Amino acid sequence: MLFSTATLTFLRSLKRHNNRPWFEAHRAEYEAAVKQPMHALIEEMDVRLARLAPEIVGDPKRSMFRIYRDIRFSADKSPYKTHASCWFYHRDGSRAVGREAAGGGAGFYFQIAPGDSFLGGGMWMPPREALLQLREAIAEHPARFAKLATDRRLGRRFGGLSEEAVLRAGPRRRPVAQVPVVRDGSALERRAGGERAAAGAARSRFSVDAAAGAMDQRRAGVSGGRASLSERERMV
Repeated sequence: MLFSTATLTFLRSLKRHNNRPWFEAHRAEYEAAVKQPMHALIEEMDVRLARLAPEIVGDPKRSMFRIYRDIRFSADKSPYKTHASCWFYHRDGSRAVGREAAGGGAGFYFQIAPGDSFLGGGMWMPPREALLQLREAIAEHPARFAKLATDRRLGRRFGGLSEEAVLRAGPRRRPVAQVPVVRDGSALERRAGGERAAAGAARSRFSVDAAAGAMDQRRAGVSGGRASLSERERMV
């Protein structure tokens, strides 16, 4: 089962009719056009990651994010997400993301939605201790970070680093004499430790309509993926 135009059609319709009665009436479409293709993708990528990066795993029962939104603290009470997404996580950590992720929560993220499909990698809102380690590693080796951040290939493929979230100062436990700041994926500036350093994740966007038909999830003659890890949390 592949992602198709039916996937995008369902998600567009869900955005227009984001309510429980409509969703329940079209649940079979969600299962066939969204959930099954996502599970197939996760299984296929788990097989491929076993050869490329065996420490990163995918499990259909734990990698796919729930379609239901957490509306407890949101002014928007729409009950469903209008995208589908999954998370490939480190086998020694948690499949959770953000501050609740044990072990830092590093991994790869995939999302499909009309006009908003992308791939991402790294850590999102890491726990405090993991964040401090990342900041100090950059502060200790600013030239190494600058080399990576200003690589022309990074700018061409991802457009550079995002400034969606920026630091206002360096790590608290040690002064930062020079911190590289990247803007627009090109120019490198160096500023004193009291000023902000750019931080963020680069993500690769692509045409969702073209990707839906072109996405290759064929099993390539491989049946089954690696054994699932023990169930700690259920995402679907």
